[in-house]
Amino acid sequence: MPEGDTIHRAANTLNIALAGRGVTRFETALAQLAGVSVEGRTVERVIAVGKHLIIEFSGDLHLHTHMRMHGEWHIYRPGERWQRRRDAMRIVIETDAWVAVAFNVPVAEFRKQDLHRILGPDLVGETFDADEAMRRIREREDSEIANALLNQRVVAGIGNEYKSEVLFASGVNPFALVRDLSDDEIATILRNARKLMRASVRPQYVYGRGGKPCRKCGTPIAYAKQGPDVRGTYWCPRCQGER
Repeated sequence: MPEGDTIHRAANTLNIALAGRGVTRFETALAQLAGVSVEGRTVERVIAVGKHLIIEFSGDLHLHTHMRMHGEWHIYRPGERWQRRRDAMRIVIETDAWVAVAFNVPVAEFRKQDLHRILGPDLVGETFDADEAMRRIREREDSEIANALLNQRVVAGIGNEYKSEVLFASGVNPFALVRDLSDDEIATILRNARKLMRASVRPQYVYGRGGKPCRKCGTPIAYAKQGPDVRGTYWCPRCQGER
């Protein structure tokens, strides 16, 4: 699943191409978007909020998309051949200079609600309210820390891969309950999450390496399913403590 760093890069690319340009054609394969007048509006900006990519049009119309596992946005010149099959197309936004195409995007809707009021502080955003993030994590005192990090209403942007990598870098067991962690430990987790994600460091120490030796101590990397969504979690039992 694309994580916050990937979504921010996609939003920046779309913003450079589309912002300030008028929409000459809007096409969609999604019933919930059909019937909304988009042609003739101006793309004001494209932003990322956590894992959500938002295209803001003139007239207070916002298109919210979420990539889930396989969704992606592409940019083409008018008339340029697409790199994906047409039956994977979900949204087309065309201007005089560029065509933005969303492929296999499963979640898309027009809305006016401000996501900043719903989601937690954005780990990849230009600004980050660490105190608010700490407060929201502390509210989940009975949650395992890995599950708290994946809750986008707590902190926005982090996904399953970075969850494992950040907790390894912080020396914290993913199954530790929030109430058992000190403020310093949580602050370290947040600092490492922001540092790794803004630097776009790809997971390499534990994620996807179940059974292989830890690159720090040589202990076999452990793997288990975790949380209500049964997400895979990787950790080093020696560096991060036994479950």
